Amino acid sequence: MYEVEMKFPVADASAMEQKLVGLAARFREPVQQTDRYFVHPCRDFGRTDEALRLRRVGDEVELTWKGPRIDSAAKTRQEILLPLPTGPRTVDEWTELLAALGFRVLAEVVKRRHAARVLWQGAEVDAALDHVDGVGNYLELEILARQGEIQVATACVDSLARELSCGDAERRSYLELQLEARLG
Repeated sequence: MYEVEMKFPVADASAMEQKLVGLAARFREPVQQTDRYFVHPCRDFGRTDEALRLRRVGDEVELTWKGPRIDSAAKTRQEILLPLPTGPRTVDEWTELLAALGFRVLAEVVKRRHAARVLWQGAEVDAALDHVDGVGNYLELEILARQGEIQVATACVDSLARELSCGDAERRSYLELQLEARLG
């Protein structure tokens, strides 16, 4: 599967939430996500535009690999997501395993996510209002698509972003934004 995603800075998260509610978005309870990103022992993920992360939401944990971006309009990339056993020690145990294989922790990105789903042009679009520690507030719009559906998914997400008056998309990941904020 491919993740077709666009992300936008948001000045007023409450106003954006109301716009989404006006489009019949169905919001879930807010959650905190903690993403631990890793550096590969032999490959520069920054150069290859890949990412490997462990994500924790409560006791739920998943391991995700994100491949290089394949287009210039959206942040579209192959994504492999594997659910891991639940529990408070899972992230530390998997970090230990990855360290034994030569990976090292690059950074952790912590965000409060208020996720919703909105029906737009016949597709279910995942929307998330995120407050990212050290980075700010963003709206993410995303559709998971098969390879032959990427162009239609991109047009759908772009159309919804225009309806919401989102402005210019931010192509950098939260990790990239956080690392740049630390440097500057």
